[in-house]
Amino acid sequence: MNHVPALYGYRRSVRSGQPLSFWLSYQPPLHWPSLLGFLSARCIAGIETVQAGVYTRTVVLQGRHALIQVRQARGQRLKLTVFGVPSAALPGLIANVRRVFDLDAPLAPIEAHLRRDPLLARLIAARPGLRVPQGWDAFEQAMRTVLGQQISVAGAMTLAARLVQRYGQPLSSPVGDVAGLTHVFPTPAALVEEDLSVLGMPRSRARTLSTLARALLDDPQLLTPNADLAQWVQRLCQLPGIGPWSAQYLALRQLGASDAMPVSDLVLIKALRLLEGPDAQLAERARAWSPWRAYAAQHLWTSLS
Repeated sequence: MNHVPALYGYRRSVRSGQPLSFWLSYQPPLHWPSLLGFLSARCIAGIETVQAGVYTRTVVLQGRHALIQVRQARGQRLKLTVFGVPSAALPGLIANVRRVFDLDAPLAPIEAHLRRDPLLARLIAARPGLRVPQGWDAFEQAMRTVLGQQISVAGAMTLAARLVQRYGQPLSSPVGDVAGLTHVFPTPAALVEEDLSVLGMPRSRARTLSTLARALLDDPQLLTPNADLAQWVQRLCQLPGIGPWSAQYLALRQLGASDAMPVSDLVLIKALRLLEGPDAQLAERARAWSPWRAYAAQHLWTSLS
C-alpha cells in the first residue's frame, strides 16, 4: 500500500492485531545512517529501540497501545510496519511518521541556500540529504527537552527511562512481545501532581516538568506551530524554567520550524569552533543560514558524531 487514501478500501478486510506494512516515498537524497544514529542515541528504554537498522517504538492511538517499526527500503522509500494500530488511525499515523522522519523536507532549496557558506557546503557534501528529525509527540518532546537541559544526551535518556518506568503505563498485549518493549510514554495527567525530583534530578528541573505538564493540560495547543517564531518563543519563555534554549529547541524539534536554532547551545558552539577555530561566533555566523538554520544546526550537531 503506497497511498494514504487507499487505506479506506482496506478497513473491512484488515484483521485486528494483524501487522501491516506501508512504503513511504521521499525525494532523495536521505542520509539514513545519520537519521538512525540520532534516534539510536536518544532511545528511551522501555518505549523504543534501534536494532539491526530498524527503529521500533510504542505509541498510543485512539486509546489503544500499538507498535511501529521503520526501516530503510529500496527505491527511495522507508518501510513502515505497524502492529495493533486501529484502521481509522492509519492516515494520521502515516502523516506523523513522515513528519518525524522529515520526509517532506524541500531539500533542494535548503541545501542550495546553505551551500553558499563554504563550511555548510563541506558538511552537506559529507552527509547529503541530512534531515531534521522531529519529536513523536508534543508532550513527550517537551519532557525530553527539559530533561536535556544542561546535561548530556546519555544522562537525559537515563532520566527519561526512569520517568517511563515509574509513570508510564505498562504496554498491553498483544504488541508487547514484538520487540521487548514494556511501556508507553506517560501522559501529562500522570506527571502533573508528582514530585519528579525522586528520579534524581534537581528540584528546579522537576518543577519545570510539572509546570509544563500542567500548561499542556490547560492548553493542548501550546506546542502547535505559529507563523511568528519569535512570538511563539517569547510566549513559551513565560513559563517558569523555560528559557530561549529550550524554546528554540522545541521549535526546531517539535514544531518543525526551519529557522529555529538554539544559538546558546554549547554543543553547537563547540562544533562550530572545532571547524572554524576558537573565535567563531555562532549567533553571528547563523545569520547567513536563515531561513534554514535548523538544518544548519543539524549538520553541526552531526559533525561531532
